[in-house]
Amino acid sequence: MFALVDANSFYCSAEQVFRPDWRGKPVIVLSNNDGMIVAANRQAKEAGIGKFLPYFQVKALCAKRGVIVCSSNYELYADLSSKMMDIIGRFAPEQHVYSIDESFLSFKNCYPAIKCLLTQGQLIRRAVWKEARLAVCVGIGETLTLSKIANHAAKKIEGYKGVCFISNEQERIAILKQLAVGDVWGIGRRISKKLELMNIRTAFQLASMPPTLARKQFSIEIERTVRELNGQACKIWDESRADKKQIFSTRSVGERITDYSSLLQALSKHVAIAASKARKQGSNCKTLLIFASNSPHDERPVSYKAIVHFPCPTNCTVELTKAMSEAAPKLFREFVHYYKIGIGLIDLASEKHNQFDLFNPSKANPALMNTLDDINQRYGSDTMFLAAQGIEHKWSMRRDLLTPQYTTKWFSVPSIKC
Repeated sequence: MFALVDANSFYCSAEQVFRPDWRGKPVIVLSNNDGMIVAANRQAKEAGIGKFLPYFQVKALCAKRGVIVCSSNYELYADLSSKMMDIIGRFAPEQHVYSIDESFLSFKNCYPAIKCLLTQGQLIRRAVWKEARLAVCVGIGETLTLSKIANHAAKKIEGYKGVCFISNEQERIAILKQLAVGDVWGIGRRISKKLELMNIRTAFQLASMPPTLARKQFSIEIERTVRELNGQACKIWDESRADKKQIFSTRSVGERITDYSSLLQALSKHVAIAASKARKQGSNCKTLLIFASNSPHDERPVSYKAIVHFPCPTNCTVELTKAMSEAAPKLFREFVHYYKIGIGLIDLASEKHNQFDLFNPSKANPALMNTLDDINQRYGSDTMFLAAQGIEHKWSMRRDLLTPQYTTKWFSVPSIKC
């Protein structure tokens, strides 16, 4: 048996943790630079504010209907997600964190230690709310796909109250008949349209499809989905995911960059982010890509890039930043108002099998990088950074409606008056 534990409107729920007065009220969260709605809770949707709408189009409607609007507080979300996953992980011997707000659990070989999985699901839900003040739903089924189906039922179908355990054939069929085929895990928009042309509109109709036909008409992944809907375990989570072959760090700036110093600072910031990710997965970079452009909506859209090759692969922030600084002049042009900048580590290799060069000794300093990562992990990102990143980032992502980072900054720690 597997369980999927999923937070309800996670970004919005996270914003309400330290604001009890916001609970039960419509809340939306905006994307980078406060451009688009990326999260909306149930109350906001009932007020007519949906996801993926440009904020400027519904700004007046939000004010009229009392919708609480927040900029993305990634620091808060990451910290609360980590806490939530730690709580969930206590309830099963195996856990797989699927995303920032979803986690799979395996209850294999847990009987008789766990006698009732429905009770276990209720305990998980209660513990997460009590210790993290986040509302979650729990779905339990024989396969990963059925646990996803059960989680959907726990959220959408009345009577389950946040926990659904598909424990028998009658319940499985009843739930599948109420679920649209496009809501099945792994069935995208293109495939769902093709299935509808074949008169397959519900999850039950998909489950009734012969697996061999599903493979012939679509792919082996769809065949596995069909089998999983019928209780045959075919999918497993990757306990050791393959390392990324490329790492990018790119973002639109909050205020246009017009001078070389600001461009260099912004690129240095992205180098630090990408280098940290490379060290985390144990990779070294052979080729560095840097790029900068104005907006594609400008009168004359322009884009510039430069590529740097390293004789000895590295993941050292100092070495990567120095190489970027030497190549950055190729990107800068007077009178260009830069809107999007970034860097890419596009040729990665495992640091366990690093190939050294006799005539080009490595300039990396692993001990320094380990110290840098440890400090930033313990005290928060950018507690320590290279001076090349600058101090005042006028070009930083615009977050005009940012709430306090309650759990990661000392001056934002909530105070209690009693």
